[in-house]
Amino acid sequence: MVFFRFLAWRVAGAVVLVFAVASGAMLLAQLAPGDYAAAIGRDPAVVAAERHRLGLDLPVGQQYARWLRRSLTLDLGLSLQTEQPVTSLVRERARNTAGLAVLALAVATAIGIPCGIFTGSRRTAAARLVGGGSLLLLSVPPLIMSLALLTLAAATGWLPVSGMSGPRSFVVPTLSLALPVAATLERLQSQSIGEALRRPSVLAARARGISTVRLVWRHAWRQSLGPVLAVYGIIIGSLFSGSFAVEIVTSWPGLGELMLRALLARDTNLVAGCAAAGAAFLAAGVLAAEVAHVIADPRLALGASGDV
Repeated sequence: MVFFRFLAWRVAGAVVLVFAVASGAMLLAQLAPGDYAAAIGRDPAVVAAERHRLGLDLPVGQQYARWLRRSLTLDLGLSLQTEQPVTSLVRERARNTAGLAVLALAVATAIGIPCGIFTGSRRTAAARLVGGGSLLLLSVPPLIMSLALLTLAAATGWLPVSGMSGPRSFVVPTLSLALPVAATLERLQSQSIGEALRRPSVLAARARGISTVRLVWRHAWRQSLGPVLAVYGIIIGSLFSGSFAVEIVTSWPGLGELMLRALLARDTNLVAGCAAAGAAFLAAGVLAAEVAHVIADPRLALGASGDV
């Protein structure tokens, strides 16, 4: 019962987050100087007629109220550029962004967690080398990483440098996102498992003659999961925010490229739709991380749901 109350509060918070981000994006796009109609021509009469047709001549409050009434029924309106439903445009691009982000997160986890266990449980030269590599990758933003990998791909011809044309086209954008995240996970896991190995229960298990491999993987790692899971939501958020920049650089047909096009064209409906999709991804990632953390330590649900 406590877990379901915790889950209900978190889901409600996720809905509020998505609504707040989408509303903020819509209002900021409307308040910015100029609008979509101003870019279609120089004839004042044509611009005025188009602005009236699209409802852009209404006060900002009325425009927002119209959008709000539609959005409550999950109708995000039509794109001002293509006059296609925003929902269908965003859904198509969101699949591409989600696929890239999930793959990058999987690669980052597969690299970062084992490396963190290795560096946190050993004091060898190899462990120090891996830790140093992580610190180097932490200082490189995904945008710079993507530019470096694109340069390497173009110079060698080993990989496609843009677009989504097959499995090989995933390599550059995936590694651009995954490597900095893997470095973050390695540092977190290394510190967490180092602390777990110094806990009394693990020291007692070592005194009973349990092998080092079993001690690390069956005792210390389980106890070190909490701090790592606690920051997974933040990591997922940074992954999706970094994904937009990487998508633009690598010409990946995802939400990042669609959002940029919408901002340049002052397509307010599409801007709000892209922002809502990005916030939904972030909220879902944070929610999944919190649920996993509670499953690992059920006591956290008590405080989060207000029970004592």
